[in-house]
Amino acid sequence: MKKIFSVLFIGSFLYSCTNTDNMNTDPNSSYSTVPSTLLSYAQKELSDFVNTPSVNENNFRLTMQYWQETTYVEESNYDFVTRNVSNSVWIDCYVNVLNNLNQAKQIISTYNPTASEAPSWPVKKKNQIAIIDMQMVYTYQLLTDIFGDIPYSESLNLASNPLPVYDNDTSIYSNLITRLSTDISNLDTSGGSFDSGDYYYSGNVSKWKKFGNTLLLKLGITIADINPTLAQSTVNTAIGNGVFTSSADDCKFNYLSSSPNYSPLFENLVARNRNDFVAGKTIIDYMNSLSDPRRTMFFEPTSGTTYVGAIIGNPASFSSNSHIGNFANTETTPGVLLNYTETAFYLAEASARWTPSLATTNYNKAVITSFIEWGLSLTDATTYLTSNPYNSVNWKQSLGNQAWIAMYNQPITSWTFYRRLDYPQLIASASSVAIASGKIPVRLTYPVKETTTNPTNWATASSAIGGDNLTTKIFWDVN
Repeated sequence: MKKIFSVLFIGSFLYSCTNTDNMNTDPNSSYSTVPSTLLSYAQKELSDFVNTPSVNENNFRLTMQYWQETTYVEESNYDFVTRNVSNSVWIDCYVNVLNNLNQAKQIISTYNPTASEAPSWPVKKKNQIAIIDMQMVYTYQLLTDIFGDIPYSESLNLASNPLPVYDNDTSIYSNLITRLSTDISNLDTSGGSFDSGDYYYSGNVSKWKKFGNTLLLKLGITIADINPTLAQSTVNTAIGNGVFTSSADDCKFNYLSSSPNYSPLFENLVARNRNDFVAGKTIIDYMNSLSDPRRTMFFEPTSGTTYVGAIIGNPASFSSNSHIGNFANTETTPGVLLNYTETAFYLAEASARWTPSLATTNYNKAVITSFIEWGLSLTDATTYLTSNPYNSVNWKQSLGNQAWIAMYNQPITSWTFYRRLDYPQLIASASSVAIASGKIPVRLTYPVKETTTNPTNWATASSAIGGDNLTTKIFWDVN
């Protein structure tokens, strides 16, 4: 694995929360590094990765056939090797996020409080460590869902383990559930946490507790087909302890109106002055067939109320196809990590699996939540549901198709819904790369650098998961 350094590349976004009293000291050295700075940097890097449409890092809007490239169509055809996409994901998650969070945790663990801090420090310390660790759980789940077996137990101690082993993905999930449960129980709402540096919840311990329970819900529902017993108990615990109940609970990063801290969507679609993306034919045709009013928010019409999408995998005319909606052309569009709409679909799925009597109600609530998220009305949603009711005979189709629409701006999450529920029934591009075998990718291959710098452990992991291929399913993807 690429060596994970503790050097920080902290941009101007973080200047406001760093000590600038001594301009002659190196701001990237350990003597000036504070946990809040590390936390801020990691949060922005995580949000940037999850939300960017950069073809060098996150191509899941293309994989899920929401968007189509106009000129350079390699990524629409699942060529993720030319641009070393997996390597960028690896660096984003391990180096920029996990390593910085781990460094913050270590500093907090060894910090000696001042006399005035000492009385409240034990609770505050415990809260800070739990909050950091929950974000590490989120990131490890991302990596596992993208690659399968990954370096986990040895991943952040490169001094002792310069060539970390890959842990079994099933075991990682079990550990993450246990680990997250401990973090949640360690949160004490009677005390504080971070006074600065937390751009998700501003140190609000109650909100972090809801985040933890909602993440636990996500972990549980993801393994529902492979381990229904553990899944159901995990989901029930999460719901019982309190998950997101409104958009006020959303975990998101609020971008600023100027470079380099505006939305990665704006950066890639507007600031770079390029016309690289248009609407994909698959999603446009499906939403047209349903007269789905969310089209007006997702895309721009070519004329009047006409929405046109480009054929997946083919070069596309920028002028002849619908453009991406205004949300992507706005500097301050927040970067979503986990939100209430996603939560509502997990609750609907849990009902479909284990309490069918509540399934219709929770399905309706999930769809309504998506409409409200995108600025549409309850009336719009109710009318839509009349024509698109819950289908209890094939609930996976019902939920899968609606989650696909609802997760339009959360493409990694959408990809996981698709792999778990097997809907929508997407058809791979006719011009897709040979290694895709004519199928939609269900994982990313390991970084090429892993094959040369950590070849033994890479080979062992590749064999364990059934081959380092785009078509090798993650352990929870059983259908």
